[in-house]
Amino acid sequence: MIELETLEQFDRHVQAVSDLRNTVLQSLDLRERAAVLRSVPVDGAVLLGCRLDDETVGSVVRRRAMVFPRFEDLPYNPYRAALYTPEELYAGFDPAEPDTYAATLDARVYLHFRKEGGGSPTSIREALAQRLHDHAVSDALEELLAGEGKARKVVAMMGGHGMNRGDDAYRTVAWIARELARRGYLVATGGGPGAMEAAHLGVFFAARDDADLQTAIDVLACAPSYKDRHWLSKAFEVRRRWPLSDVAGARFPSLGIPTWYYGHEPPNAFATHIAKYFANSIREDGLLTIARHGVIFSPGSAGTVQEVFQDACQNHYHSVGVISPMIFLGEAYWKWNKPVFPLLAQLAAGSDYARLLFITDSPQEVIRRIETFAREAAA
Repeated sequence: MIELETLEQFDRHVQAVSDLRNTVLQSLDLRERAAVLRSVPVDGAVLLGCRLDDETVGSVVRRRAMVFPRFEDLPYNPYRAALYTPEELYAGFDPAEPDTYAATLDARVYLHFRKEGGGSPTSIREALAQRLHDHAVSDALEELLAGEGKARKVVAMMGGHGMNRGDDAYRTVAWIARELARRGYLVATGGGPGAMEAAHLGVFFAARDDADLQTAIDVLACAPSYKDRHWLSKAFEVRRRWPLSDVAGARFPSLGIPTWYYGHEPPNAFATHIAKYFANSIREDGLLTIARHGVIFSPGSAGTVQEVFQDACQNHYHSVGVISPMIFLGEAYWKWNKPVFPLLAQLAAGSDYARLLFITDSPQEVIRRIETFAREAAA
């Protein structure tokens, strides 16, 4: 079906074919297009959260269009047509007054989510609205991944939210992400703090030199943990001092996939695209599914270990149609601190993905493994 997400697209489509059959109209104010809607074929059309007058609603429904009504009293739009950005989620935040975060869209949606029962909504209406929202986010995500006619090469970088700014591991993750972005990969993470923020910061500085990146990390390290009151303020200071130009943002995008299920951890401010979900299960499985050029696991705790075995299941059973590298950064950590790698190697023995398991302390080796796989996959 054809998706029309702006009034300009709507007008061009109607002018070209005078037909709205089998189209999806998403979150459009169509009150000034009422005459058009009543005069062209609409059977099979789906109108998601569009503004319509009552007469036009009756007209299109009688002619076999489907109309999904708006939810007027929610802090979020269940029918949104695009991914989020830091600018949208953090609109109204004043870095000089960290408590202004409470007035942002991100905070207001999280407060609403908790009042409505969190991961188990207390009303069918709220549950339906959240599911519609997450479907709309997934649809927008598919459009991003499709690129400009050429599917993006996605590499996921996983790791703990407890990784502090300024740590050697934080700097290493940022360096790897920057190198991947420069080589044409779309870096994706869970969109939160710690290792996830480090990855997006690296991509954010892909058009800048080592000195700028290191200085920015030093600025951030003044509030090392997301639990620090000035954590977000320091991120906005970096964004102000080293602004991301439109050209650099388009050339070096990055994708964060956070969730309001863990809304006490605000999304980091350095991703260019944010696919924020209500359902954590969709978010976690989806992030691993799109990472068809590999997953890099930096040190992390229970959440990261869970993601290791989710990814292993996808590779073990070929459930997404492709197997891809699983690269563990930190030999001591993944062999002895959290001895996941020996177990995984034993599990994979005799399987196709055994040859794609790697463990290393070398950032350069991580890049080499990703690049080798990409060349083999393209051959």
